[in-house]
Amino acid sequence: MDVHRGPIAVAPFQAGGTLRGFVVSGRWPDTTKEWAQLLAFTVRVASTPGLLGTTTVFGVREELPDDPAEGTVGLVVAEGPVVGDAAVTPERFAHHSPAALMMLHPPSETMPTLPECAGAASGCVLLPGLPHLGLDHRAAWVEAEADGTVTSLISRVGLDPGSDPDTAVLAMLLAA
Repeated sequence: MDVHRGPIAVAPFQAGGTLRGFVVSGRWPDTTKEWAQLLAFTVRVASTPGLLGTTTVFGVREELPDDPAEGTVGLVVAEGPVVGDAAVTPERFAHHSPAALMMLHPPSETMPTLPECAGAASGCVLLPGLPHLGLDHRAAWVEAEADGTVTSLISRVGLDPGSDPDTAVLAMLLAA
């Protein structure tokens, strides 16, 4: 991440053995590249066997945790699974539209891009824009193995969120 603007630090947190989110310190990413790097870290964490049980949506929150460490700027919090009784619904973001939404897929729900990468996790981050004001939607996708190897990283600016299943779900959640 861009050391000229100061570092971005990310630390995962869990409850009951389940990944619940990430604490972000220093500053928020401000480019698509930095968001892709943050996503790569989160996907590496999600590839830890048993830490993420199902595909989960994570929302960016600029609020601080209780008793934050110096330099903490906000949280990326698990909002809920994509499917099932506890699935995230669009009204979840009706009063608060996050600056970014992420979707993390555990290894059990990731179809790896390469056959030798069985056990990889994957994820997507959507940075919603305001196309009618000339601000394009941005997104990144990452696939990584438990040893930290990033096997795929793609980022796009000016995308149609409906062109990809992950961005379509995230955009639908934000559109309510």
